[in-house]
Amino acid sequence: MNIYFQEVIAAHVAIERWLGEGAGDEQALLARFSADYSMITLAGSVLDAQGLHEFFHAQRGARPGLIIELDEMTLVAEWPAGAVVRYRERQMLPEEETTLRWSTAVFELRDGRPQWRHLHETRLPG
Repeated sequence: MNIYFQEVIAAHVAIERWLGEGAGDEQALLARFSADYSMITLAGSVLDAQGLHEFFHAQRGARPGLIIELDEMTLVAEWPAGAVVRYRERQMLPEEETTLRWSTAVFELRDGRPQWRHLHETRLPG
């Protein structure tokens, strides 16, 4: 499997555990993301690396029972130092409406490992 697809899956497993169970290593989770990270959230806000760190720190275990499912991963583009991956993400919480989104992630290779550089999410009708 493509290393970028592997990273998308591994990151979402770590995020699901962090938010849903409060489990995992915060530094290892944050190390996945570039110091230059940016994100366009579902609400249309721009989040930088510091904002992401603050979000994860504040939200540890805040979504008990969270399940994240991924599908339709596509390698949009790849070059020697990075790639763009598009995937569909479904987040489910007990007794809450499921959210479905398209996500497009830009990766940089750092020491041979993919690092998240940018993420853009677009909500889909549920």
